[in-house]
Amino acid sequence: MSKSNILCVSTIMVLVMVNLAQAQSQYGDILKGAKKALGGGGGLADSKIIDGLKEALQLGTGNAVQTVSQVGGYYNNAKIKIPLPGSIQKVENLVRAAGFGSQVDAFELSMNHAAEKAAPEAKSIFWNAIKQMKVTDARKILEGSDNAATLYFKDKTYGRLSEIFKPIVHKSMSEVGVTEMYQQLDQKMAGVPFVGSKRFDLDQYVNDKALDGLFVMVAEEEKKIRQNPAARVTDLLKEVFGHK
Repeated sequence: MSKSNILCVSTIMVLVMVNLAQAQSQYGDILKGAKKALGGGGGLADSKIIDGLKEALQLGTGNAVQTVSQVGGYYNNAKIKIPLPGSIQKVENLVRAAGFGSQVDAFELSMNHAAEKAAPEAKSIFWNAIKQMKVTDARKILEGSDNAATLYFKDKTYGRLSEIFKPIVHKSMSEVGVTEMYQQLDQKMAGVPFVGSKRFDLDQYVNDKALDGLFVMVAEEEKKIRQNPAARVTDLLKEVFGHK
């Protein structure tokens, strides 16, 4: 091959490589543009992230409420069982030794039954609060810990939930006899040496423990959805949480 032909071929190869490089660069720009259109960095669209997290919270809350609302939902679950108030626990042995063990057991059981009766009412409160989630919060939650959504949800709504939940708990306590049971127990304790009356805000105690237990179960449901593909029962959940 003559020098002139070699030079010609070399020139053509250089032109081809330049054009190929330009094409690759343009293709790269197209991909970047597509990723940006999908919500940045190749991630899911914001609307899907929001919808996925809301669906996860609705699913988790629904399952949690259903679990704790059953008879024994609190009482038979060591993780959320409402124990005797601290002031009573300190003198429990003395009270039982005085022959009031059955009253102590009945009081503890009635507190948990009150929480179980009140729990179903929390479902709509949870779901209404879920509607307030923002895009920036959703992205942080999606990339957060196994209970990031639950913690966010608790931080934003616990105070309001407590206000709404408390009268429900109070009514349930009256229906299952918690208040009457406690008054009877307190009267018994008042006559026990070194024990005395242990009056305190029983409504607030049961309310706080009921809500805390509910959030524990919501956190467990969220963890399942994040870690267990079988728990992602809808296509949206599979896409959002599987994408992470």
